[in-house]
Amino acid sequence: MITKILDNNSISIIPEESDDLLTLRRIIKAGDRIVGTTTRVIKQDKEYARPDRGDRVRIKISLEVEKISLDNVLDKLRVAGKIMESNNEAVTHGSHHSYLIQLNEGFNLIKKHWTVVEKKLIHSNKQKFGFLLIGIDTTDCGIGRLKGTHLQLTPNIYSGSSGKQYKSNFNIEKFFEVIQKAVASSLKEGDVIIIFGPGETRKRFSNYLQKTSIGQKHKIQVIEGIDSGGEDGIYIFTKSESMKEIMSDSKLAKVSSIIDEIMIRANKKSRKFTMGFDETKKANQFGAVDSLVFSDKILQTEDEEKIIKLLNDAEAKGVKTYSADSTTDVGLRVTGLGGIVSLLRFPVEV
Repeated sequence: MITKILDNNSISIIPEESDDLLTLRRIIKAGDRIVGTTTRVIKQDKEYARPDRGDRVRIKISLEVEKISLDNVLDKLRVAGKIMESNNEAVTHGSHHSYLIQLNEGFNLIKKHWTVVEKKLIHSNKQKFGFLLIGIDTTDCGIGRLKGTHLQLTPNIYSGSSGKQYKSNFNIEKFFEVIQKAVASSLKEGDVIIIFGPGETRKRFSNYLQKTSIGQKHKIQVIEGIDSGGEDGIYIFTKSESMKEIMSDSKLAKVSSIIDEIMIRANKKSRKFTMGFDETKKANQFGAVDSLVFSDKILQTEDEEKIIKLLNDAEAKGVKTYSADSTTDVGLRVTGLGGIVSLLRFPVEV
């Protein structure tokens, strides 16, 4: 999330990923103001204009927030409220409007008072770079960009070397060239490239990349022990111990370690963990929660306002909270454990 402080009450914001929308859902409240560009149907008062139809035009508005909700399917945040100001005379002030907060589209958020938790959340996403994961073999290659706990995959690239008719004239350099173009289109500034897969192809491709402009601008690491290429190799890597070692400071590694520790405590019959909303809420009321992980899916199955209230209350008590995206294995594991889990400092009867 890109932010810029405008004054004591206003911040300019550009959300860059799904996690940013979750964070904004926890920050924006009824009574806040959103200033941004949107579209609205305006009926034209012209001689030949149809009375039942209007033109959709882009306008800049100041919206007083009344209701906010996540649209997980479309990866958007929907804010409903009253239009207080606009740059179009045809727009009636006080009329209701639904404003969509979307990835890579900026807006200004104005609050009468920023709480300590809200200030912490808006500046919490310090990881500016991601990881480009490349699972490669002589037959295929999978590419995925990991930022936070969100994994975005591109379709597998196939070399055509598996069939007998291609073996005699297969040129791996041409295969590498195709992959390099796909890598270049997926990379963001500062991204670390991680390459893995069976055989020696991973090392050969690393050497190939090192000689290009990509190798000069980005750090490249080759990982042993992941004996699958393509999408399968990427999924295996995100669940592996290698991932935790190489990406120890990443959000995915931290969340994965929390889930593993919960399973260890469960096997030992320890009561120093919770699973599900009710258990976690009760433990938080006692101030017992040390760290908490929630899946984006719980906002679709439980009351959204209750979840947001619990998360912000926990954050105010110093709890480390993490969201887990369902595009990765850890997100699916959290969903399977009730959608929200936590490690406790001391046991609580739940």
